[in-house]
Amino acid sequence: MPFRARTATASLRWSLHSLHLGFCSLALSKPHQFSANCHEFLPWLERKAASAVSSSLFIGKSSYGRSLFASKTIQTGDCILKVPYRVQITADNLPPEIKSLIGEQVGDIAKLAIVILTEKKLGQDSEWYPYISCLPQLRELHNTVFWNESELEMIRPSSVYQETIDLKSQIEKDFLTIKRVFESVHISFEDFTFKDFMHACTLVGSRAWGSTKGLALIPFADFLNHDGVSEAIVMSDDDKQCSEIIADRGYAPGEQVLIRYGKFSNATLVLDFGFTVPYNIYDQVKIQFDVPKHDPLHDMKLELLHRNIVPHPKDMKDLTYPVNTFIIKEVKSDRGKGKGLPQSIRALARVLSCTTFHELDDLVEEAAQNDGRLARRPLKDITKEIQAHLMLLSVFIQLIEERNETIMSLGSSYCPPFCERLFVRRLVAQDLLFGELRILKSASAWLENYCFSLTC
Repeated sequence: MPFRARTATASLRWSLHSLHLGFCSLALSKPHQFSANCHEFLPWLERKAASAVSSSLFIGKSSYGRSLFASKTIQTGDCILKVPYRVQITADNLPPEIKSLIGEQVGDIAKLAIVILTEKKLGQDSEWYPYISCLPQLRELHNTVFWNESELEMIRPSSVYQETIDLKSQIEKDFLTIKRVFESVHISFEDFTFKDFMHACTLVGSRAWGSTKGLALIPFADFLNHDGVSEAIVMSDDDKQCSEIIADRGYAPGEQVLIRYGKFSNATLVLDFGFTVPYNIYDQVKIQFDVPKHDPLHDMKLELLHRNIVPHPKDMKDLTYPVNTFIIKEVKSDRGKGKGLPQSIRALARVLSCTTFHELDDLVEEAAQNDGRLARRPLKDITKEIQAHLMLLSVFIQLIEERNETIMSLGSSYCPPFCERLFVRRLVAQDLLFGELRILKSASAWLENYCFSLTC
């Protein structure tokens, strides 16, 4: 299932995990107050762990919802939280009879979703009841898989629109697989609806991260909120059999403690977590740049591109993208080298600008004589080089116009009073589109300057 659950990066002793937690759904501003219903949560967890989990944090509420605050002065380098593996939830927590039936037919996210559903069904008889009862309700979540059709229209220009459809389809596929397995041995699955399963999968996908045992849910750490510039992350020590967090800065008593879930764009945040950051330094745009079907050299160009496909970024290695899909990041300077604009998309533009077999053969020969990468050097014909980049610029201009139109429609559309859900999701859509607009404009400015420089 294509949630972006983090995998471990192992060193000699430590495994670092980019957090994938999430009590961070956007909410209207609320006063800082202690959450009385969670008063017994930490004592319960420490009794279950038979060890201290944290003496530095307490549970309260912020504008993000349930959060963790400093209960005393915290200094940089302090260990503020330590959760033993024995009180973390993994696929091993599946009932043995269910675990053996499912096998490898679905991934860890779906398996953990079943754990949540089965424990939730037990109610107060569940050993995990204090934790399960604290998980966000469906109405609190703003992940795009829960948006209706009209709400999804607010993000249609973004790749998140299609990714949402694909993710929902994959969740449904896993649901039907599990249902068939249960029914084959006459175990009732009727108590769990598709909506229940999707809710559980989203909870897992937004708060689980990789370990040597696969994905794991870490109670109490779930309450920590996201700060994209924080250096604090969860570290799991396999020798000590625990996960812990080291403070990356000082906190005064009563101040909310934050960690970094990962270096995530708003596209990832809204899809997997249900919130956005107004100005996200990790924003990026996924675009498709196609070989026109009416191009007389269509087949030859497509074959060349498939044969010379460039590996995708490391953070995309587990996903499958067509040859014409590119990740665009912010180009910091319109007079620099264009860092943020992939060389591969410029290479594609050069290939598309070719109008004869001879020009394509020249690109292949040039690649063979150098580093083997196709069309990575500026075309010798300056006019063709300009034409290639103007073609690319026209694509970016169209993408900019699409986002501008949608943003304008969001500003002018009616939002019923007291409709918090629509209000929040509209803000999320605006953050997403404004971020993508910033990226596209930076790339367009660089392309314009590059083309101008070739005419001087």
